[in-house]
Amino acid sequence: MTIIDYDKWQEIYTSLMRHPMRTVLTAFGVAWGIFTLVLMFGAINGLIGSFEHDFRDDAVNSIWIWRGTTSKVFNGLNKGREIKFDNSDYEFLKEEFSEIEELSGRFYLAGNQLVKYDKEAMSFDVRSVHPGHKLIENTIMQKGRFLNDNDLSAFRKVAVIGNLVKDDLIGEKEAIGEEINIGGIIYKIVGVFTDSGGENEMRKIYIPITTAQKVYADGKTIHQLMVAGGDLSVEEMGVLENKIRSSFAQRKGFDPTDNRAIRMNNRAENYQEFASLFSAFTILTWIIGILSIIAGVISISNIMLVTVKDRTKEIGIRKAIGATPRSIVMMILQEAVVLTAIAGYIGMLLGLFIIYMASDAELDFFRHPTVPVNIIIGATIVLVIAGGLAGLLPAIKAARINPVVAMKSE
Repeated sequence: MTIIDYDKWQEIYTSLMRHPMRTVLTAFGVAWGIFTLVLMFGAINGLIGSFEHDFRDDAVNSIWIWRGTTSKVFNGLNKGREIKFDNSDYEFLKEEFSEIEELSGRFYLAGNQLVKYDKEAMSFDVRSVHPGHKLIENTIMQKGRFLNDNDLSAFRKVAVIGNLVKDDLIGEKEAIGEEINIGGIIYKIVGVFTDSGGENEMRKIYIPITTAQKVYADGKTIHQLMVAGGDLSVEEMGVLENKIRSSFAQRKGFDPTDNRAIRMNNRAENYQEFASLFSAFTILTWIIGILSIIAGVISISNIMLVTVKDRTKEIGIRKAIGATPRSIVMMILQEAVVLTAIAGYIGMLLGLFIIYMASDAELDFFRHPTVPVNIIIGATIVLVIAGGLAGLLPAIKAARINPVVAMKSE
């Protein structure tokens, strides 16, 4: 008994090649369905990769608040008034909103600062912040520590530097404990951090906000406020945003509906909106992919019906010499399954190859497309089964052919 029935495979090949153009077009329809599904999944995952990359640098459950200028008249006050923040606003948020898990202000130094160490001198972005900034910005400490409350209360001249600042300025030496000159002021390095936000984030220096306020300004100015809501839901973050806006409207004297007075970015809501959008895209991908596969399956059924019609006389002779209806059904089904399997496999491989070639892409809107291979293989298997079922009706029709009538047909 031979393991491989070469005569059977030869028979399938001969049958499919009787009409090569029709077979190729049918196979193309099946392959295109799987190919489309693979590419669309890869494209969606590439977009999702870009979306997640944009959110990786900051706490998702956070609200960022910027100063603005009023655009509406309110209680006799003209529009065009500049809204400012100071330390009292930071303390207000800290005391009045227990749902806030972390809180930080930012005081911006004008432009990049000239930073000197030994004989090296380079310009870096210096941020003055509160300790809560570490969680809000997803800062990862590589060595040493981040800023703490004692640094702020004592107005310490300490700095936490990015690992690329350390590499460029200090080199291979141990950075912790070394002193750097920032704009003429000496700061002691207490920590080195890394950041998933990329090289730009790792070329920054953090110093205590109280120190910066005292050295560079009036001791109280804050340019920006940021809060993190911990485990709050998207709905709860929305409520928190509205409460903060209403409270600041009352404190600063502006219309609560004036979105230009203070600008707020609720990253939790942004994340939810994008996530919902990509969920819809994923569903749409499945719908389009399934419709493409169905079109391929229909073409399989059609070509099998044509095959049965062309082979009517042959099938009649087979039945006349003893072929059972079951053997006739299996003959047609095997041709349908083989054609579907080969076409589906080719479509899957081509799609995976293109996704693999694009897997290193790092564009602003498209990053590292991937495909869930288990899902694609599962879809291909389902396609093959569907192809077999598509050949079932033509196979049953073939099995019911009357041998006498069939042998008289032209």
